[in-house]
Parts: sequence; structure tokens; C-alpha cells
Amino acid sequence: MAEPQDLVARFLATAATVPDRIAIHAPDASLTFAELSERTARLAGRLRALGVGRGDRVGVSARRGVHWAVAPLAVWRAGAVYVPLDPAYPADRLAFTAADARLRAVVTDTGALPWADGLPVLGPEGTDEAGQDRFDDLAVGALNAAYVIHTSGSTGRPKGVEVTRGAVSALVAGLEERGVYPAGHRVVGWNASLSFDASVQQWVRVCRGDTLVLLSDDDRTDPARLAALLDEHAVTDVDFTPSHWQLVGSRLGGRGLRLLLGGEPVPQRMWRSLAEGEDAWNLYGPTECTVDATVTPISGSVPHIGRPLAHIRAHVLDETLAPADTGELYLAGPAVAVGYAGRPGPTAERFVADPFAADGGRMYRTGDRVRRLPDGTLEFLGRTDRQIKVRGFRVELGEVEDRLREHPRVTAAVAALRTGPDGDTLLAAYCVVAPDTSVSDEELRAHCAATLPGHVVPSAFVTLPALPLTPGGKVDTAALPDVTAVATPEGRAPQGELEQLIAEVWAEVLGRGSVHADENFFALGGHSLVALRVVARLKRATGIVLPTKDVYRFPRLSDLARHAESVRAGGAS
Repeated sequence: MAEPQDLVARFLATAATVPDRIAIHAPDASLTFAELSERTARLAGRLRALGVGRGDRVGVSARRGVHWAVAPLAVWRAGAVYVPLDPAYPADRLAFTAADARLRAVVTDTGALPWADGLPVLGPEGTDEAGQDRFDDLAVGALNAAYVIHTSGSTGRPKGVEVTRGAVSALVAGLEERGVYPAGHRVVGWNASLSFDASVQQWVRVCRGDTLVLLSDDDRTDPARLAALLDEHAVTDVDFTPSHWQLVGSRLGGRGLRLLLGGEPVPQRMWRSLAEGEDAWNLYGPTECTVDATVTPISGSVPHIGRPLAHIRAHVLDETLAPADTGELYLAGPAVAVGYAGRPGPTAERFVADPFAADGGRMYRTGDRVRRLPDGTLEFLGRTDRQIKVRGFRVELGEVEDRLREHPRVTAAVAALRTGPDGDTLLAAYCVVAPDTSVSDEELRAHCAATLPGHVVPSAFVTLPALPLTPGGKVDTAALPDVTAVATPEGRAPQGELEQLIAEVWAEVLGRGSVHADENFFALGGHSLVALRVVARLKRATGIVLPTKDVYRFPRLSDLARHAESVRAGGAS
């Protein structure tokens, strides 16, 4: 594969060639390529005026609007490195991430940022017109960093994965070479959060001349709204996790969409359904290897992760690092990340010398077990460690367990992936509490939600007298009890407008005949994706805007209704 062109250079060439083509449609505005070039130049000039330059890290905290595309591209044009900071995350986690990344500034469209700790904060609109006139794009080499995305950490602290500009350019070129990104102008539905590395694969497509259609939270979770938006903008390509596609996909068939699935394994039933005629692709790759490392069109009856992209070398090795048909997957090549920013120990553990490279390069230990099939494709078999994927997001179980043990009445805890009452995969927490004490599910959930993102908060909590142990003294995860359905309590019927409305929404999204006012959203099978649907429906029906984290803070129906009424009346949010 030829040396890929820098993506900022590709964007500038596109803006010069098709200035009037729409670059991004967002809920708040639309921008042509010429307008996007102007906006990013203005913001990059303001960053440069603050002294931000090559290699400096700039936080990006943005809602779902045009700033999602403007901010990262402006940071790149200033020669700097963007660090996503999802405003939906708890303030303590954002403060940790900002400090860990050693930010020079933050760009945002969310207003005040109490966790920014004195950092310069720039809004989306620039006033330094002279700075814009003087602005020249800073030449940045392929080995300079492009972004730092923080993932769940096994020690309880998120780790920042540092990826180079050249690695991102190689990703795009590799996906083009394999036909995942067809030649010509495409219209792409942008679905992922900036804090999820799949967003890189989506937003950089504007650099190659594609049009981005940003999906709001309402659009992402309501199949009817999503279908209407895709039709309105003639969207050709969409990117979903399999879990999210299960939520909305049944209503989106027959549109000729190119469906890109990634972030977690594709269930066999879904695979077989898509193989019958959809233009669907399965993409696999860890954050540490720049989003996607292997791809395959979905066909046949057996799920697999395909073959590596042209710039990737995939080794299947046994415990002695000898080639094997079945073993751990190691990935090498220019896509391998720099490492974990500021963490030399974990970097040395996961990024190791490549014994098959003549140039002394490194390879990344994925922790994924795979089998190389006779035709050369790779079949995913599971993990070698305790890392899991929940609806596309990486979750280190140790981070969840550390947070649970911080509760003053929890003496021991373990987290595990389980199958819920309705067959959904969910994260369950098993806790032992101090003698003669107790702790409710609601209290444990609120304790976790105070510092963990929503997708890391367990959906089910089980209190045990002791954790089961193997003869060797380790926790016997196989002996942990199943998560069973919670019987519907004999609670009171919902009363008042908001209780009745929320009960109707819960019954619909959770597949329940009826819901009482005293029931718990998560005990009924709710999780983060379904919570998005709840707040979106409530907003459309009443105009009340609640962040998704409020469903975690107030999981009991009556409490959520009371809180929503307070927000409507101008109370605490």
C-alpha cells in the first residue's frame, strides 16, 4: 500500500475542489466544506494564539452538533492532539482525564466546565478574525500524535491511548483499499460518541470528501425518527455496534444501506440474517491498533473477523510466542499506538517487541483468543483476561470492582458478564457487605454512577454472604448465581401525568405489559442504550431535557417522575 496522504491535506484539497458540497448535517446547523474549512481555521487560529502547537493536547467536550466535527479538525489544523471528554460522563472522571492528559486548553460548546481546573476554555465561535487571516496550517508528520482516547483501566484508572496521525491516515487508506469505503462521494450517518474510538473511523470520512449526517440521541434510539433522517439525507453508510443495531435495525431494512458493525462480536443469528442480502461488514480492532485491524463482508453462516487490513500484520501466537493455529492475537504495523500516555509500565506490558519484524518494530498484545481458519480468516474465540465489551465499549472488570469496594459497607465484590432475563447481555455486580449491614441496589448503582460512565455501571446487583472460591482460592466466576428476573412488585399504579407517561415509555421500550410506580428501571432489564430512548421520548412528549445519567440517579419510576417535575419547574437538574 502506498504511503497514505495526511488527512488534513486531504480535507483542504476537498474543500478547494468541492467548496459548496455539504460537509456535515447536524441537529443545530449544516456546513459546506468551505464553511467547515473557515470555522476550523478560525478555531485553530485561536488555539495558536494561546500558544497551542505541535503535540499539545486539547480537550474536546462537545454535544451532538457541528462542533463535534469542527473541534477535532481544528485541533489537528493547529498541529495539536485532541482528547475527547464526553460531557455525559461524571465530573470526577472528566477532571481525572483532563489532569491525566495534561491539557493545554479545552474547546467546548457546553458552557461552563467546573472540572476544567483553570484551563483556557474556548467556545465554538471565534472572534479573532485577524488571527484567522494569519492562519497557516502547521505541517505535522505522520509520527506526531493525533488523539488520546481514554479506555477503561484494569487498575481502576482510565488509560489514555495515544495514536499517531500516520496511523489514522493508514486506517482510512486501508479501508478504501478493501472496499469498505467505496470510491466516490458517500453520505455517512455519524453515530458514535467522540469518546468511543469508532468515532474516529466515522468523522475522518469528511476529510476524504464524504458528507456526515450527525445522529442526535433522539435519532439514534427511535427507529422511526432514524429511518426518516436516513431517507431525508439519502444516507448511504451507517456504523453501529451489534447491540445498537438490534435495537433499531429491524425498522431500517430495504434502504440499500452499507452497514458497518464493530465494537463487539456479531451474534450468530444476526450474522445469518445480514448474510442473506444486506451490504454489511464486520470490523474488528482494539483502540490500541487504531480502531479497525481486520474486516470482512458478512456472508456465510459462521461469524468471523476476516483478514487484516493492508497495513496490519496479524500474528496468532501461543504462550511461547510461536505461531499457532489457535492462540492470542498480536497486531503489528504502523497502526499500533504509541502506547498508554504517561504509563510506561502498562505500555511495556502490552506493547512488545515484534520478533518477526526486521526493523525492530513492536506488536500489541490484544488479549483476544482467535483461530486461524483454513482460508486464512480469523475466528474470534474470546478473551484471555477479564476485559469485556458492553454494547461496544471496553470495560475492565477491575475498574468496576474497585469502585464497588470503595463503598463503605462493601467488603468484597466481583463483576461479570451475564445473560439477563430477556436474553440480553448485561454487566452484573456481586457484592458481600459488612456483617449486620445492608445496602440496596439503588444505593450501589448511585455509588457507581457517581464516577463511572453509564455503560460501565452494572445493570444488576446481587448481594451474597460470601464470594464462591475455587480450590486455589480465586473467585469461582462459574459458580456465581445467574441474574434472574425480578418479580413485578405489587406496587401502586402510576399517578399524575409524568408517572403515567414514564410508565408507558418503560413498558414500551422494555417490552412489559404494565409498570408500577415503585419499579426499578434496571431491575426490569434496562441498560444504557434503552435509557437513551427513555430520555429522548420524555423530551419529545414534554420538552423536559434530562441527561441519561439521571436514569441512573433515579432508577425508581416514582423518583424519576418527581425529579423530572422538578426540572420542569426550574429546580435542580
